[in-house]
Amino acid sequence: MVNLKYTKEHEWILVEGNSGTVGISDYAQGQLGDVVFVELPEVGQKYSKGDEVAIVESAKAASEVYAPVAGEVTDVNNVLEEDPSIINAGAEGEGWFYKIELDTPTDLDELMDIAAYNVFIKQLG
Repeated sequence: MVNLKYTKEHEWILVEGNSGTVGISDYAQGQLGDVVFVELPEVGQKYSKGDEVAIVESAKAASEVYAPVAGEVTDVNNVLEEDPSIINAGAEGEGWFYKIELDTPTDLDELMDIAAYNVFIKQLG
């Protein structure tokens, strides 16, 4: 089962089985502008839902990337450290940040699907 969910902090997680790929939404990268730096987590690091996992910086601002679910980081997208602009070109694809093994799959129940997320960002103005 493949499942795409969003957080109110503008992270997305694409879940396949018990593993999820995490990044920031296209809306978030648009708000940040040109991304110039990314700090990724370490493989093997464990996080609780809501923990700060990564940092993304643009010419305008620095922003934290939070864990949408609890789990252990199993992979990171090292290409972003060399070319963070990939996030601007494909925030919800090639610009993924890390992969996580889910500790508590029910964490996903509190996240939004794409339709709910689109309504959420429209309300932001």
